[in-house]
Amino acid sequence: MIARRLVSAIALVTSLSLVALDLHAQAVDTLDPALKTRIDEIANDVLKQTGVPSASVAIVKGGKLVYANAYGNARLDPPTPATADMRYSIGSISKQFTAAAILLLQEQGKLSLDDAVGKYIPGLTRGDEVTIRQILSHTSGYQDYWPEDYVMTPMLHPESAQQILDTWAKKPLDFDPGTQWQYSNTNYVIAGAIVEKVSGQKLMDFLGEHIFHPLGMKSVWNSDETKLTQADATAYYRHALGPLRVAPKEGRGWMFAAGELAMTAHDLALWNQSLIAQTILKPESYKQMFTSVKLKDGKDTHYGLGVEVLDLNGHRNIEHSGEVSGFVSDNNVLVDDGAAVSVLTNQDAVGAASTIARLAVPVVAGFLPSDSEKQALDIYRGLQKGRIDRSLLAPNLNDYFTPEAISDFQSSLGPLGEPLTFHQTGEALRGGMTFRGFTITYPNKRLRLTTYTYPDGKLEQYLIAPAD
Repeated sequence: MIARRLVSAIALVTSLSLVALDLHAQAVDTLDPALKTRIDEIANDVLKQTGVPSASVAIVKGGKLVYANAYGNARLDPPTPATADMRYSIGSISKQFTAAAILLLQEQGKLSLDDAVGKYIPGLTRGDEVTIRQILSHTSGYQDYWPEDYVMTPMLHPESAQQILDTWAKKPLDFDPGTQWQYSNTNYVIAGAIVEKVSGQKLMDFLGEHIFHPLGMKSVWNSDETKLTQADATAYYRHALGPLRVAPKEGRGWMFAAGELAMTAHDLALWNQSLIAQTILKPESYKQMFTSVKLKDGKDTHYGLGVEVLDLNGHRNIEHSGEVSGFVSDNNVLVDDGAAVSVLTNQDAVGAASTIARLAVPVVAGFLPSDSEKQALDIYRGLQKGRIDRSLLAPNLNDYFTPEAISDFQSSLGPLGEPLTFHQTGEALRGGMTFRGFTITYPNKRLRLTTYTYPDGKLEQYLIAPAD
């Protein structure tokens, strides 16, 4: 959600001409061929399963942008293949750019995260208590003006940031500041207004000067101000299981500072590179951005400043998803591993972007399987071919794997092929043995594997069933 700058017809034509010059082939391909094939398989399979028209994916590995590709059709009528040059709205991923703008202003000595928002925007409910840090971390108590996953009738008409604040940020708070976490787009309208008040610039101008231009993010588009072009992905939605339809466009002003940006996955990956290399902000600012904010009672929110702060298999994942009318996105940055996955899709209210990202991140980051995962996967692959190494089995499990059982494993699992992911989900002690649970993921199904292992390493159980 973002900007409000009016553009004249002449300026718009000039802008589009410059964009056409800037968006020279953004396809990048220096990824290992085996990994590239894996990413392509994941993206194509998820699109096929979900029916989402297209996805644009960009990969950072070793701190560098190594792959950008697009899949499916960016437009259905006429059918138009998606390309890496096409822009998609990134929705709430925009919030981390607004947060970065606040942090830059703090570095310039023009404000502090611990300032009350009322110092800059008068008239807000309890504005003398709520801090900038609290609006950026969604712990302020200001009510969300857009929790729905569709565009309501009033949102088809223009709105200003001040009108949003007058309607939602002057209501009684949903909770006392700092006592709860509740996602709220209203927080970021306040943050954007503060950036403009303190910097004396339009938010997009400030971001362009300090972030987009230095990073070479040439495709960035203010989709709050101006609809994407025919050269970009078309936004879609559907009613229940009905046909895909062109999604309505929000009125100007509704996405200000909270979800206004559109860009290519390629350019979002350039931002991810900068998060890994820490090139735009000072180290202390990144530390504040990536540190999960705690509530007054000490509870962890798992949210920093404009980003989620998550643990993924013991790896720190700076993540955020985004959704506006007709678009859903997901961005994951494993800052300590030098890896990132950006996924942009063009249908709202469907989790294809997050699914692609969730399956691709372990592949890109190169998570090594544990010994138990490796053994379980080796057995799985053997059973797909009708084989079992009986030296691994305790007597009871050896009896369980009759010719009939092995035949059933082979006939039901063999056609599925290689799983997209195979990982352990839990471990516990029971009956003198170690119990382990595993999830096996395919594009259209998930399986659950359970094992019991004796202290001497012999397996007492190896059972597979649907996970859902």
